[in-house]
Amino acid sequence: MKFPIIDMHCDLLSYLARIPGATPYEKGEIACAIPWLQAGNVRMQILAIYTDVKSESMDMAMRQAQIFSDLLAKHDSDIAFTDADFLLNWEKQNRIGVMAAIENAAGLGNEEASWEEIYSQFDGILAKVNKLAYIGLTHHTENRFGGGNYTEGIGLKDDGKKLLDYISGKNIPIDFSHTSDLLAEGILDHIDRQNLKIPVIASHSNFREIYTHPRNLTDEFAKEIIHRGGIIGVNFLRAFLDPEVPERLFDHIFHGFQIGGAESICFGADYFYTKDFEDASRHPFYFPLVENAGKYPSLIESLEDKLSEDQLINLSYRNSLEFYRKIQN
Repeated sequence: MKFPIIDMHCDLLSYLARIPGATPYEKGEIACAIPWLQAGNVRMQILAIYTDVKSESMDMAMRQAQIFSDLLAKHDSDIAFTDADFLLNWEKQNRIGVMAAIENAAGLGNEEASWEEIYSQFDGILAKVNKLAYIGLTHHTENRFGGGNYTEGIGLKDDGKKLLDYISGKNIPIDFSHTSDLLAEGILDHIDRQNLKIPVIASHSNFREIYTHPRNLTDEFAKEIIHRGGIIGVNFLRAFLDPEVPERLFDHIFHGFQIGGAESICFGADYFYTKDFEDASRHPFYFPLVENAGKYPSLIESLEDKLSEDQLINLSYRNSLEFYRKIQN
């Protein structure tokens, strides 16, 4: 069966922003190039605005927001903005629906920025991308908002609380994919104490119960996301699946269903530009089964004797689609 696919995370924008002469159509350069998305029947793709914790993070984020806007203007025969009409008329679409997201709120405010500058940056990015699919407060490291997934003992900071207060009620989910455990706990606690209206998701995360890695979710946090009606996108990176066992991808997917995520588990492949990554142990970044977005049909075929058709539909697109339809209302 060839199901339509929704994928919750790729880094096409940062690739286009960083690499001279980069094009979204070059299949040999990045695994989420538009031709790969088309080959995989990806009908909706979240494009992350990724930045590191640097002084230039705000400029880099705004540059990616402009690239997102330019992509829609220049390539409207292949991609379309995922607005409410796109979500409601899903079956009639013949283009890839795209939305932008913030991966690391350092792109909204570097360590020196005033809150006036942060609010202005937030509004400026939103003006270019129309809406945000989600915001992640951190990446791997610590920033002014909280602790990233490789920072133990650093939770939600006061600036993180202030940003959560600001996005409450704006239909923008908060992403747990790069939080420290203490940050995830702090976010949930602050949302509940302040009665904030913020959906919670993990856009591209696996399960620590299957493979122990700080980038993977504990069952406690995964179940909390499920309980709150969020979604969890399975990540395809070898490092987070189990670097030596290709079949571990299936175990992560099955685990998502087993812990109650039948209406939450989805895809968050995390395709990004890997050619300038110096750590040789990370290459290849993906197992052959999922080495690019064009592999989605064969992945689904590999799962046909392991999941029911209803489960495959939920995983492929329905859980993500219904989540975004729900938070639009």
